[in-house]
Amino acid sequence: MSTCSITAPREPGGSVARTAREKLLVAGERLIAERGLSVPTQEIVEAAGQRNRSAVQYHFGARDGLITAILERRLADLADRQVELLSAHETSGRPDTVVALLEILIRPMFEVPYAEGSTHYARFLEQVRRLPAVTEGLLSSERWPVVSIVAHRLSLALKELPRETRRRRMDALTTVMAGLIADLERAAQAEGRAIADDDATITETVAMIAGMLTAPVSEATGA
Repeated sequence: MSTCSITAPREPGGSVARTAREKLLVAGERLIAERGLSVPTQEIVEAAGQRNRSAVQYHFGARDGLITAILERRLADLADRQVELLSAHETSGRPDTVVALLEILIRPMFEVPYAEGSTHYARFLEQVRRLPAVTEGLLSSERWPVVSIVAHRLSLALKELPRETRRRRMDALTTVMAGLIADLERAAQAEGRAIADDDATITETVAMIAGMLTAPVSEATGA
């Protein structure tokens, strides 16, 4: 498989500008995760410790620009880790089982954001993932080539399911994944600890989602 490199954009300007921008990214991720898309931009500015009331506009153009930048800062590392895992899977010669394929998608979600200091990434993604700017841009197949490859292989691995059932379950995959990891974030915050990123937690999460995808079809509903 030919790998592709996805590079997140770099912020021009000096260290002061980058520091202010970083504070806005951290505050924006946390407040949108906790309170939703209706959180006032001014509260994000205040939480970031910025005196300039137009700081979001200055650094990002608008709220949508801030949301895009929050996602962009993790995108390259997440995509690179997915490429690593897919390459390792193909080198191993293991079959494309549902569990093996899900591991490629899910493990980076536990490893990358939290290693980089995030505490609210999954909850943030839960809030913004259906915005047109996100679904048509940042989460498109062009930006996430491994996701597109793995989704296709997952669909093949689920070929025993009726087509419509398979489509519904695949459509629910991102919702379930973000929701489960978001719940783990909430539990970790409530207990005053970092989110667990050990193999046991990742394996259990993969197993739960695999169960959703492969559950027997109900005779009553056909779902």
